[in-house]
Amino acid sequence: MDSKPKKRGAMENGDTGEDSVLATLIGNGDDLGPLVRHAFEMGRPEALVHQLKHILKKKEAEIEELCKTHYEEFILAVDELRGVLVDAEELKSDLSSDNFKLQEVGSALLVKLEELLESFSIKKNVAEAINMSKICIEVLELCVKCNTHLSEGQFFLALKTVDLIDTNYLQNIPVNTIKIMIGKNIPIIKAHIEKKVTADFNEWLLHIRSSAKDIGQTAIGHAASVRQRDEEMLEWQRKAEELNVSGLGDVVYSLDVEEVDEDSVLKFDLTPLYRASHIHSFLGIQEQFRRYYYKNGLLQLNSELQISSSQPFVESYQAYLAQIAGYFIVEDRVLRTSGGLLSADQVETMWETTVAKVVSVLEEQFSHMDSATHLLLVKDYIALLGVTLRQYGYEVSSILEVLDNSRDKYHELLFEECRQQISNVLSNDSYNMMVMNKDSDYENNVLAFHLQTSDVMPAFPYIAPFSSMVPDCCRIVRSFIKSSVDYLSFGVNSNFYDAARKYLDKLLIDVLNEVVVTTVQSDGIAETQAMQIAENIPFLERSCDFFLQHAAHLCGIPVRSVERPQASLTAKVVFKTSRHAAYLAVVNSVNSKLDNFLALTENINWTAEEISENNSEYMNEVVFCLDTVFSTALRILPLDALYTVGCGALEHISNSIVAAFLSDSVKRFNANAVMVINQDLQKLESFADERFHSTGLSEVYKEGSFRSSLIEARQLINLLSSSQPENFADLVIREKSYNALDCKKVASIVEKFKDSADGIFGSLSTRNTKTSSRKKSMDMLKKRLKDFN
Repeated sequence: MDSKPKKRGAMENGDTGEDSVLATLIGNGDDLGPLVRHAFEMGRPEALVHQLKHILKKKEAEIEELCKTHYEEFILAVDELRGVLVDAEELKSDLSSDNFKLQEVGSALLVKLEELLESFSIKKNVAEAINMSKICIEVLELCVKCNTHLSEGQFFLALKTVDLIDTNYLQNIPVNTIKIMIGKNIPIIKAHIEKKVTADFNEWLLHIRSSAKDIGQTAIGHAASVRQRDEEMLEWQRKAEELNVSGLGDVVYSLDVEEVDEDSVLKFDLTPLYRASHIHSFLGIQEQFRRYYYKNGLLQLNSELQISSSQPFVESYQAYLAQIAGYFIVEDRVLRTSGGLLSADQVETMWETTVAKVVSVLEEQFSHMDSATHLLLVKDYIALLGVTLRQYGYEVSSILEVLDNSRDKYHELLFEECRQQISNVLSNDSYNMMVMNKDSDYENNVLAFHLQTSDVMPAFPYIAPFSSMVPDCCRIVRSFIKSSVDYLSFGVNSNFYDAARKYLDKLLIDVLNEVVVTTVQSDGIAETQAMQIAENIPFLERSCDFFLQHAAHLCGIPVRSVERPQASLTAKVVFKTSRHAAYLAVVNSVNSKLDNFLALTENINWTAEEISENNSEYMNEVVFCLDTVFSTALRILPLDALYTVGCGALEHISNSIVAAFLSDSVKRFNANAVMVINQDLQKLESFADERFHSTGLSEVYKEGSFRSSLIEARQLINLLSSSQPENFADLVIREKSYNALDCKKVASIVEKFKDSADGIFGSLSTRNTKTSSRKKSMDMLKKRLKDFN
């Protein structure tokens, strides 16, 4: 309602739009500075002043009008304002009084404040000094601590202290002199630590390399102990299996084996190596240290791989191989625990170099060895070396292959040793049957080699059918089997029974059998000794089964697997053949002895005019010799061998008689000589028949006889004594009565048959027509034999 009159009033008073804007700005309390600045810039300040005055007048009019409208209220407000003024004066008086008091108190406080500010400044300076002192003290304490670590050899702690000073304190040291001094000494200290640690490492390296042999020997000794425990375990298991197979019940054998960690067995200190590696790594030169360690390791390894020429290999091989084992055990521990100081490829390279060198050394040394015992000792140690290093992951098959490649050489040496031992046994044997007076002798010499012919324990004293050479040779063969299996075991091939069996067969055939046969066929052997050797051979043959079982037992092969017939040794067949060869040697020995008495060309008067009623002296000696031979053979040899020897001796006598007629020294003979030989032959035949029956051979050989061995001599004497010798030319008669005679031999002998001047059969009958008839028959036989030839 009031705004419209106001607007009309403004318009009536000549109010312009600019005045309205200016009034609005003033009413809103806005800043008039820009407007004033604009008026002066436009050069029109008067207009602005005029407008301001105009607005002033208008405001005064508004105030006056407002006052008129609120006059009473204004009066009341003025009264109240006056009351307020009085109160204000009182308040001003109070404030003045308080201000005075405050000024009095504030002056003293201001002095204190200035003192306080000064104290604050001093405190700040002191705090800064204390802080600087603390830093210096801490740095100096670290320096002292570093020196202490250095003096005590705790280089890593000293290095960490130096690094702490360098990283956290050096740049914050407030004292420049200390800062420069410490900064200069830090690299010196690091260089000193590196030099000292390297010196300690080199000293340790020398010590650990010198201790490598002891480390290797300890590890190999531990492997030997483990192997022995395993062998004991297998032995117990075999016994248990044998008892179970034999039906003796279930027997359980257990062997407590303590598992031992290799690292706990081999105690050697790698602390200097770890410290050196850690410190070089801390110094940032780890790669340099790796190269240094690897280079020194290669140099040391090359030195250790050189074989000593001042000492025989059989005396130095253990130290040589133990040194190598110790070296690579240490390297394995370094590889596993040093945090990358060595790489697997580096260790593998060193190992390959070592294997090549060791293989070369072993092949060279094995080629020069001439003792199976030495070769076995070296082989066993190498096998333990292989077992030891295989536990650390090293491939040892190439080294073990050298052992397999040398097994022929080893067994050849073993064969020669056994040959010498067997030869000594045979040369020292009395060739008398062994006499055993107690059961321990029987167990050691008979049961031990399965030579018994009965399961019943004999009565003592017991006379064995063999001589001492049999158990002595069996002991040699048993020892050979043990040595052979010892060499073949723990090699590349786990199944070595076939190889052991092959070498056993070779020993029995090429060594034992050969020595026995050579001995029995030698010139210096007596027929009694030859007989005993011949009788010993079947027991050697019987022992072959024991040898095979013993080899199987040592090889861990079930004994039942070698009890099959097809699993037997070839040597058994060879011994059978050699037994016959021994019998022939006995026969030859007997024949050689008989030849001393069968000098028929000297003992017979081939042109005698009279016939002696007694047997020739030589035949008595022959019969006596045969009687001795038969008696000895009957005591030593079985009946089949006795039959062979007897037939051989009698056949030899028969051949000797025929050979005497064919001898060039016998130019002619007459019927008297034939009669003498006939008498001798009859005595020999009687002796042969008597022996054939008395020895019991007639019960065994019902279709044979000793007499049959004299058939050629008997048929020749019958022919020469016959009244119709021309019947020899008849094929039927010859096949029936003279089938043992050779036509050519008969022709040669008949040509020598001539009688004296009194007649060809003058000594057999009177001079009559019968003599003439026999002459004609002999002449006819000669003619027919010539035609036959």
